[in-house]
Amino acid sequence: MSPSDHYPQRTRFYRDKVNGKFMGVCAGIADYTGIDVLWVRIAFLVLAFSMGWPFLIYFAFGFLADKKPARLYADQAEQKFWQGVRQSPARTAREVRSSFRDIDRRLAEVEQFYVSGNPRLSAEIEKLR
Repeated sequence: MSPSDHYPQRTRFYRDKVNGKFMGVCAGIADYTGIDVLWVRIAFLVLAFSMGWPFLIYFAFGFLADKKPARLYADQAEQKFWQGVRQSPARTAREVRSSFRDIDRRLAEVEQFYVSGNPRLSAEIEKLR
């Protein structure tokens, strides 16, 4: 079995029955995009009553989309991260790279601090490179 069989995909759309009112479609859209569910519902109602066809799309999503897994996110920070990934994968990748560069820089500073006062440790580290 592949890892995706055990873990839900965090980048796909799910109906959110827990936070939903009817079928969980608007709550799912809100979770997927990061937009407040109230604004999604208002936009849906405006579109539905002005055009009519959004009702068909709503029911199609309601019947075809999977229900959101119970433990899709560990916490709010993880939920915000995945919403950012869905909104702009390139921006999220840049932010992650930037975080890793910052961690690398800080580790180099720690290494420099400990190595500068310990020539034996400095020689060992140089042998490893």
